[in-house]
Parts: sequence; structure tokens; C-alpha cells
Amino acid sequence: MRVYPKVRGPMTSWPRVAAVPGAAASLASLSARYHLAVATNAADSDEDQIRAALKRGGLDTWIEQIFCARNLGFQKPQAEYFQAIIKRLKSPPNHMVMIGDSYSSDVQGAVQAGLSAIWFNPLSKEQRQGAGYCTVHGLSEIETVLQSWFPNYRGDSYTG
Repeated sequence: MRVYPKVRGPMTSWPRVAAVPGAAASLASLSARYHLAVATNAADSDEDQIRAALKRGGLDTWIEQIFCARNLGFQKPQAEYFQAIIKRLKSPPNHMVMIGDSYSSDVQGAVQAGLSAIWFNPLSKEQRQGAGYCTVHGLSEIETVLQSWFPNYRGDSYTG
């Protein structure tokens, strides 16, 4: 979702809500192969309000679960934030990928918790890559990265 820095309060009550360009197409494509969840530091909104905002932006169809700081009681990059999500999803962290636009909160926090991470950095050419993480500058690049990291993933299981 687009963030408007001067607007405060729950996103669902903002006068205008809009998706990042290309988000709907990317989510539709990714959801055909992967389980998708939102993990946000939103403190003004609970999970139901976030789902309502996603619906206003036309993105709720592809999101299976929502995790937010308000409900979890922790914020990214705290290890407890990611551990709570791992526990609720009942999935090993090495089968999970955090995709986010904050290198310090999303990428570093996820990698420290044992997840892989993709830094979505559409605003600059800066490229960071390391063990368990990489940078993309466009949403259309995400699926290629996931397929290279998890070539044997087939919906709910690994083969090979």
C-alpha cells in the first residue's frame, strides 16, 4: 500500500488509500504458488482494520493472514515479532521470506530471525545482497527471486 506520511490514524479511515503500482498483478501471480501474509509495524490499526484497508486498495483477495505490531505486541526488527509469526504460521523460518521496504526493520530483522528477506527498494539504485537476502527495485522481480531460492517448492510442499 502507498503510505502518505502526513496522514495519521488507521489506514482504513484515510481519505485516500491506494496500492503500490503493480501490487495487484504481483500478488495475483505470487498467490498462485505461495501463501501470502502481511507483516506490518502498524500500531494504529489492528488486523481487521488492515484487512479493510487492503480491501479498499483492492489487495485483500490474495492475503491469507495479517500480522501487525498492535496485535503481536512487538515491532520489527525485534526477534519476538518474527518468532510470534513463525509460531502462528507453524512453518520453519527457512521456508519463509519477508519482503519489505525497510532494510533495517524488514530485512535485517527477518534474517536475524532465520528467514530469508527481499528488500523492495523502488526509490533508489542501491543494491544490497548477502546471505539470505537480496534487493529488488520492482515488484515484478520478486517471483524470479523466489523461484531461484525455492526451485522445488510446489504450493504446500517441497519435492526433490
